Parts: sequence; C-alpha cells; structure tokens
Amino acid sequence: MTQSSTNYSIELLTEKRIEELFKEHYAVLTAYAHKFLSDLDDAREIVQNVFVQLIDHKDTVKIHTSAKAHLYTSVRNACLNAIKQKNTHAKHHENIKYLNSDIGTGVDKILEQTELEYELYQAIDELPEQCQRIFKMNRFDGFTNQEIADQLGISKRTVETQISKALKILRNKIGPMLASLLILWLMEKM
Repeated sequence: MTQSSTNYSIELLTEKRIEELFKEHYAVLTAYAHKFLSDLDDAREIVQNVFVQLIDHKDTVKIHTSAKAHLYTSVRNACLNAIKQKNTHAKHHENIKYLNSDIGTGVDKILEQTELEYELYQAIDELPEQCQRIFKMNRFDGFTNQEIADQLGISKRTVETQISKALKILRNKIGPMLASLLILWLMEKM
C-alpha cells in the first residue's frame, strides 16, 4: 500500500493480491450477486468477470477504499447492469413477439398507419397559417375554443370557423381513404 498526499490509502493490485482477494471473497460475493440476480450461474459469472476485469486492468485500478468495498461495489454495479440489459432484451423480445403475433397489429398495418399519419401531418402543415395555428392549438394542445380565442385575441366564433375550415380542407386533401383514420385520430386528441 502507498500513501497519497490526501492521507487516503491507495491499494495497488498485483496478480498475487487479486488471487488472495478471489480466494477470500469469491463465495460471499457470489452469494451477494445471487441476491440481485436470483440465478446462481449468472451470479458466478458476474463475480468471475469482476475478477477478470481486475486482472486485465490491475496496472490502472487504484482502490481508494478497501479492496472488499471495491469488490462489492463492482459486483453490485455489474449485477445492476446485467438486470438492466436483461430487462431491455425482454422488452425488445416482447415487442418483436407482439409485432409478429396474430393478436397484435401486423407490421403491414403499422406501416400503413404510419404512412397515413404522415400524409395527415403533411396536410395539416399545408393549412393557411392562422387556420393551422388554431387547429393545432385545439387538437394537439387541447385548448378549448374559448381559450384559443382569449389567447389570440379573436372571437370564439372565428376559432370555430377556422377549425371547421381546417377539417374541410383536410377532408378534401386526404380523401375518403383517410377519413376513418382522421376521425379516429381526432377523437383520440379530444
């Protein structure tokens, strides 16, 4: 051990010291990891990997606390990373399973819906400026007609007229094929 200028002890690791730490702490660290992972094989693998990392980086690892505290922290962090990775994999697996299932929406339907929504957003972006602004405030931001009128300093009737105008333009632009999507989409936004 060496002393640093701040009176903290820093332990430099050698292969012999790592071997001693392994013999002394492997079993208890495995039990500790098992509490996180609930799988003994995974726990053993995590602990072994922590020691492999110590050997691989022995020249650069400087332990500012005790070796035991460093090992526990390393094992805990490795377990948390493994849990996070496992949850991410499970989530992706569920998403893929859902997309491929007969119960869920098929990939073709998702693509079709995405294309339809894109066309709808394009049509909204092509509305006249005031009409577009009022429509978005109502449908996207959830403001009532009176709230829009108050914010813009116009009458409630003007707001209603502009929303009606927007709906008419959108119906004409996106056509009958998209009418059902538009109705469902607008109902969700209300």
